[in-house]
Amino acid sequence: MKPKIGIRPTIDGRWGGVRESLEEKTMAMAKAAKELIEKNVHYQDGTPVECVISPCTIGGGAEAAKCAEYFSTQNVCASLAVTPCWCYGSETMDLSGDTVKAVWGFNGTERPGAVYLAAVMAAFAQRGLPAFSMYGHDVQDIDDNSVPDDVAEKMIRWAKGAIAVGQMKDKAYVNLGGVAMGIAGSYCDMSFMQKYLGIRAEFVDLTEILRRITLGIYDHDEYEKALKWIKANCPEGFDKNAGKNFPEIIKKSKVVDADKDWEFITKFTIIVNDILYGNPKLDEMGWHEEALGKNAIAGGFQGQRNWTDWLPNADFTESLMASSFNWNGKKMPTPFATENDTLNGISMMFATLLTGKAPAFHDVRTYWSPDAVKRVTGKELTGYAKDGIMHLINSGATAMDCTGAAKDADGNGTIKEWWNMTDKDIDACLKATDWCRADYEYFRGGGFSSHFKTEAEMPITMLRVNLIEGIGPVIQIAEGYTCVLPDEIHEKLDKRTDPTWPTTWFAPILTGKGAFKDVYSVMANWGANHGVTIGGHVGADIITLASMLRIPVTMHNVPEEKVYRPHAWSAFGHRRHGKAHRQHQLQAVAVRAAAGDAGQRHLHMHHLAGGSFSVNPCFS
Repeated sequence: MKPKIGIRPTIDGRWGGVRESLEEKTMAMAKAAKELIEKNVHYQDGTPVECVISPCTIGGGAEAAKCAEYFSTQNVCASLAVTPCWCYGSETMDLSGDTVKAVWGFNGTERPGAVYLAAVMAAFAQRGLPAFSMYGHDVQDIDDNSVPDDVAEKMIRWAKGAIAVGQMKDKAYVNLGGVAMGIAGSYCDMSFMQKYLGIRAEFVDLTEILRRITLGIYDHDEYEKALKWIKANCPEGFDKNAGKNFPEIIKKSKVVDADKDWEFITKFTIIVNDILYGNPKLDEMGWHEEALGKNAIAGGFQGQRNWTDWLPNADFTESLMASSFNWNGKKMPTPFATENDTLNGISMMFATLLTGKAPAFHDVRTYWSPDAVKRVTGKELTGYAKDGIMHLINSGATAMDCTGAAKDADGNGTIKEWWNMTDKDIDACLKATDWCRADYEYFRGGGFSSHFKTEAEMPITMLRVNLIEGIGPVIQIAEGYTCVLPDEIHEKLDKRTDPTWPTTWFAPILTGKGAFKDVYSVMANWGANHGVTIGGHVGADIITLASMLRIPVTMHNVPEEKVYRPHAWSAFGHRRHGKAHRQHQLQAVAVRAAAGDAGQRHLHMHHLAGGSFSVNPCFS
């Protein structure tokens, strides 16, 4: 059963005229909230999010219990209380430890809905239950059952984050391969995934892929279909190995013939998808355990170097898994991390759960200042790029959606929700991409890299989760724009690195202070060599989700008026930067004290309830 949002129509419990006069209005608010959320928020599979309304209005503890009993049968992961009036706060509030909470208090003059909202926010704060407050800026008439625009914006943002939390819970991050090449992000921190995200870590040795290839444990009809599609739609590009006389150690390491690479890679891709999600076809073939899959929501592949020193790399697989289409047409993107950088994989998961778009994995490779560009090319940067650019590049494993070849209604390049991709969009993304053979000096086993340049100027958001000893997980966010450089600039800059890899030129939006003082400062403050981009300016949505998961935000350039966190944040004042770490410590101590001997277990459960102030506030 999919996670749902439960709506709690909360009412003044006094019978004899008061309650009866409010029944219709209270239910009207619940229905309006349900309609708004179901129209604007989607599950990862593209279907509208489902909301359920309490079978009764809630005027006291007995009806709160009746609502809770109903919600327990509906897999409710988040609750939204709505009310036009005063209600009995501690008797009607949602006390569940398993829900992300919010309250919409009607801004009207006939009944004090705002008074209840303030009172219940105080009660939530006292009890260590983070809750989001929704209150319209302008007074409404009592017969106005619409959701005001400012409330709607908050409600949709809250619902996106809450349903993302619900979809993560009890799913798996599937690690294919082990830690290699000293890549710290490839270390899977099971404690972080369990305690902050509610995700199970699964591990698969790469011999399992070889076993399935050797024994034919894959859908052979699907393989033939996929291979035919790949040969028709994935042209080979520049081969940087051509004409080179490699040492014998490299020559003898390539055990899959170059003309058989695509066959191997196609089987590999199908098998990886089967491992993550399962495949009923395997059950028909007698492979019952393999048919089950790993209940995945995300994953990653780390084959360097024990795999890639003799077998084709996973660049094609990683690109296709993360893209919004394959040989069967449009599909749900899978957050699937290159080098199994699990923290980038989690960042990909956050991004696609919030947007329904394909997440793009990048190396955060180079900062190019305007002066450096002019020195190298003799040309000046203009437009979004005028203050400098960041070169986002990857070893060929970036989602093809990042080409920007899909078009919006006005004909502009864009990155779409996967369910809105058309055949024309898919064809354009494929035509904008070719596949270059991997450099045998780095990947002795070969493989193919997606090769393109982002060919549209689009709003995007870059993000990254990092783990910091003594703090825990933190997240970085940078909204900005992709840049299309003139060919004479692009060619000279791009060829200074690996010309077989996909390139995105990124200009973050600058604020003139802190990490966003200038483009150099964004690059200098980025916490790792990798980052994720997603289409659109969605930093505010990421901040809201991070607050639900207790993950501090260490840098962002989201306008202050867009930042939406649990109401308890205001208890710590508004000078957020200097006080943030102390707030984090105070909150952790307070909740542990309240939880008593079961403190640590309480914290973990509290996270699943959107425990945003139970451990950390955000840094900025």
